[in-house]
Order: sequence, then structure tokens, then C-alpha cells
Amino acid sequence: MRPRALAVLVPAHNEQDLLPRSLEAIRAAAQHPALCAVPAIIVVTADSCSDATVTTALRAGAQVVQVGGRNVGLARAAAADRALEMLGGPEGLWLASTDADSLVPPDWLAFQYARAGQGWDAVVGTVTVIPGPHHPPCLAARHQVRYTASRPAYGPWTHPHVHGANLGVSAESYVAVGGFPPVPVGEDRGLVAALGRGGHRVLRTAECPVATSGRLRPRARGGFGDHLVGLALEEGASP
Repeated sequence: MRPRALAVLVPAHNEQDLLPRSLEAIRAAAQHPALCAVPAIIVVTADSCSDATVTTALRAGAQVVQVGGRNVGLARAAAADRALEMLGGPEGLWLASTDADSLVPPDWLAFQYARAGQGWDAVVGTVTVIPGPHHPPCLAARHQVRYTASRPAYGPWTHPHVHGANLGVSAESYVAVGGFPPVPVGEDRGLVAALGRGGHRVLRTAECPVATSGRLRPRARGGFGDHLVGLALEEGASP
């Protein structure tokens, strides 16, 4: 059964500069013709923000939750809690997750909506990197080679990656496994692992990638940003 409503979860820490484009892309995805009769909300969790992130999100029409602690697991979970409260509980609700420094494609929500209608409990997508102005010249190419190393020459790619920037889950499955774990990094992997252990149907697909920031000063330590920093250091660049 296709979802009755959609919620997009966006954790943010001091993202006043990149957040407007992220929210604009989400709004465009929510206006896809396939979703014309489906209610959709955006929930931004402002985590320990000292800039204009809250004002920026409110002006864009997003719901805002404010938390402290610099913990992305708690931030994503807080956004999910607000969505569940606003949209009447988990039944028939789909939770889509992205990041404040990422740009979802126009068919991103429609793609997840259709996969949910096919009976998938979660959709685990891939990302591409938006080149930064101070990147070493070969950074994007080096990343792409490593990122796609397991991709077969033909057929679909059941990739090994998990990104909070491109993730969707039925709220019923989300609640059943306890939601995002309250950890400062790896909350996305923790949720997907719990879904697998719980026997939920998880689709790993590269069909609808999300473009994410290639900045070399990441907000969360130990995550995807540190992977890019490591590649930059291999090329002798200063992150």
C-alpha cells in the first residue's frame, strides 16, 4: 500500500548558507505530479545552532525542532517524532531523510513513494559529491572509483552504502525497530542494521542518487565528510 503522507527529516547544525537550496530541492520533489494528492511536510531539527538556521527553515515553510548536544542521531529522531505527532502516528506514513547540505533530485520523493507501494519497508540510496572550490583536482574521480568499486558491469547494484542524506523508511517499520539510535555518527547505519535484523524489506538502490556537499570541514566527525578529508590528504591537500 502506498503511503498516505510523507515527511522529510533534515538535521542541521549552523546551516544557514546551504539550507535554503536544500529546502528548495525538497519542496520541488514534494510537488512531483505523482504526489499531487499526498500530504508532505518538512521537519528541520536545528541542533545547537548559533546562526540563522531556525529563521531560514521557518521562512521556507518547514517545521522546526530545536535540540542541543550536537548529536545527529538525536536530531533525526527528534524530526521523526515531530512528524509522527503532526501526521497522526506511524500507520501509512513514510519518513524520508536527507541532509541540510544535500540536494535531492526532483523525483526523489516520488521514487520512494513508488517503492513503498511495491512493498519495500525502506529505501537505502546513494550519493554523488558536489565539487567544492578548494578540492584537489582528482578528488571527485578518486571518490567515485572507490565508491563504486563493488558495482557490477551489468545489472542492478546492491550497493553497500548507507547515507542519512538518501534514506527512506515506513514509519511503522521505523517505530518497530526503535528508530534512529542516539549516536553522534552512524545513526543511519544503525537504523538500517536494525531493520535488517527485524526482517523488514530493505531496498538498496543506486537509481535515485542525492547530491551532497563535498566540503572538507564536515559537521559530524567520523562520517562521510571524513572519508573525503582522507582522500584529500592522500592527494597532499590541506582540508
